[in-house]
Amino acid sequence: MMNRRREFLKSTGLAGLGLFGAGSVLAGEFKTLPLEAKYGASRIQSFNMCGFAAPKIETVRVGIVGLGQRGPGAVTRLSKIEGVEIKALCDLLPERAEKAKKSLEGTPHNPELYSGSVYAWKKMCERQDLDLIYIATPWDWHVPMAVYAMESGKHAAVEVPAARTLEECWQLVETSERTKKHCMQLENCCYDFFELMTLKMAREGFFGEVLHVEGAYIHDLLAHNFQKEGGYQDMWRLKENYRNGNLYPTHGLGPICQILNINRGDQMEYLTSMSSNDFQMKAKAEELADKDPFFGSFASKSYRGNMNTTVVKTKHGKTIMIQHDVTSPRPYSRLHVVSGSEGYAQKYPDQKVAKGHSWMKEEEMKDLQTKYTPEIVQKVGELAKQIGGHGGMDFMMDWRLIDCLRNGLPLDQDVYDAALWSCITPLSEWSVANRSNSIDVPDFTGGNWKTNKPVPITLEGGGNTKVRV
Repeated sequence: MMNRRREFLKSTGLAGLGLFGAGSVLAGEFKTLPLEAKYGASRIQSFNMCGFAAPKIETVRVGIVGLGQRGPGAVTRLSKIEGVEIKALCDLLPERAEKAKKSLEGTPHNPELYSGSVYAWKKMCERQDLDLIYIATPWDWHVPMAVYAMESGKHAAVEVPAARTLEECWQLVETSERTKKHCMQLENCCYDFFELMTLKMAREGFFGEVLHVEGAYIHDLLAHNFQKEGGYQDMWRLKENYRNGNLYPTHGLGPICQILNINRGDQMEYLTSMSSNDFQMKAKAEELADKDPFFGSFASKSYRGNMNTTVVKTKHGKTIMIQHDVTSPRPYSRLHVVSGSEGYAQKYPDQKVAKGHSWMKEEEMKDLQTKYTPEIVQKVGELAKQIGGHGGMDFMMDWRLIDCLRNGLPLDQDVYDAALWSCITPLSEWSVANRSNSIDVPDFTGGNWKTNKPVPITLEGGGNTKVRV
């Protein structure tokens, strides 16, 4: 797998330049970076994972790794889905693993614990009685863990972003194809209620031809990123901000890619990206370093700009705008804009729909919700709200994943989505470093985007997985 890419690099005479890595190309070295697009075009796909249905698993045996910020919620949610057995829990810190296990008291689950070593997760993956590895660790562990899980014969579900570099994106793709194991990026926003409704609206022609979409992750995390106690282990998320681009594209991007049928009828062609200067992060680090020497090393670093704006052109002439700002003091927003030849919708600051210059009235919006509520929301939407996880979208994501595995259905998100949505980060970094020059977006599908079928919006063939309340 890796050798094919290395041989390709060697044959181009560009080996050793780090072009697969993130942000490693100096500004001005290349006006464009066609190497990745050329590799994707020349690569022979070993197997098409889009639409792939793995054999049915009556009881999905799960191991969960990463029990800090996101993992404990996954433990709770998965424990309430019938047809799931949580057999293993893993974290670097033993107390986190023990706390997660204690939360399962009174449930049918009695997992074995793995902890105390940075490679304890490997022992968990090597177990023969697991079907799915659920990964909720810091970002730099996502690909090593997902690849090892697939190599060990398990499906992988990995938190966002699935990968940090282009090389890692290709690792995921080629490992999933070779092992025929699912690699799903856990993009929960694809299961938010308004996003699901607009997906159904788009499929049924409400917007006419969808021309332009927008997504974002705008979330004031300045204090949280600098939180010394009770924040991210070893300040890992703060360190991610040394990179300058769209570091977290998938929340806003995932739902609008599904609306445009990206990887399944259309494909990204190229992007351009621009970042503002950093007006707050370095200043915050210096302010804290004056009071606490712990922050001294952080005060010497450069940080990504406050706002990054990335624009993508698709093969069929559609445009996508994605923004990232986790520093500025402004209300939370993922934008979620759908603009078509016959209609328009946006989620933030309010959920609104229009067919012209005026927004639809409240009664009209209620009629839309009745008409365009997808089957998954009708089936488990209210249960999801009770169980929780960002208003219920986390639970609907987990329930759908398990229901697909139990019924032998293709997943809503496959490895090509994981790679494509994640590759926006390194591509945007390159564009920012090169005066916002455009850069080709690799085709991870091997050309099969032309014939791959769109993400289903029904529960056909499944929907029979029950929930414990």
